[in-house]
Amino acid sequence: MSECVNLAENLKNCTCSYPTCPRKGNCCACVLHHREAGELPGCFFSPAAERTYDRSIENFLRDKS
Repeated sequence: MSECVNLAENLKNCTCSYPTCPRKGNCCACVLHHREAGELPGCFFSPAAERTYDRSIENFLRDKS
């Protein structure tokens, strides 16, 4: 699981725009957090949809349709 702990490398590709997110760049923690909330991580969304901070599955389906 080295991809989960390589914070510097992960931050280069992290699309999360939430300014104070404590999981930014920590992909495993991010996925776990959103899965527990019944959501998807921001990196699944288009840039415009990600900036709404609506991580719902419904918003994901709207974004991809």
